[in-house]
Amino acid sequence: MALVQAASPTESRVVASAAESAGRSTRAFRLIEAVLRESGWEREEIDRIAVGLGPGSYHGIRSAIALAQGWSLGRPLELVGVSSAACLGRQRAQQGAVSEFAVVIDAQRGEFYLAGYLMTAAGWREVEPLRLVSAEDVETRLRAGSVVCGPEARRWFPLAEDLFPDAAILGCLAAGGSEPVAGERLEPIYLRATRFVKAPPPRFGFPRTGG
Repeated sequence: MALVQAASPTESRVVASAAESAGRSTRAFRLIEAVLRESGWEREEIDRIAVGLGPGSYHGIRSAIALAQGWSLGRPLELVGVSSAACLGRQRAQQGAVSEFAVVIDAQRGEFYLAGYLMTAAGWREVEPLRLVSAEDVETRLRAGSVVCGPEARRWFPLAEDLFPDAAILGCLAAGGSEPVAGERLEPIYLRATRFVKAPPPRFGFPRTGG
């Protein structure tokens, strides 16, 4: 979690940040208190909240969205949703050393979210929109010498790079001209089609007996 101040549409600075270091538990309110305490700001001074929309932890993303929506109901402010893949893309681009790379995020069921990025003299940009791919697709890229990075990527692909989203980067992306949206329009990024299976109608009554 980070508090970012926008100096201009293209420049921003991190005022304070805090991260959860113990496991994957979500202690959002404790992190909020830590960031506000470090910055010396009050809640009333916050005018925009950036939320990572995933792909990522189902529980964590929905909890973050709910927190932002609740905050906006209590006090008018702007909400901005940012793709976790875009956040990772900017982080890797800032590290330099490569011209092309791909970001992968575990989608479970043996699949991965993947987006491709390109570094140019003008900066970095997305060249492959986020989509679902198989583990074999990622392996093929790695064998061809491509740079692949993402959260716990080495857990599945030894040749990949581990890279975790940074709240400060997410905040800078949101401060750099992203359009705010209404709270009810914040939705997790989920590329699989939702499928519902209709349950059979209940059966009432008692079986007939002979006689």
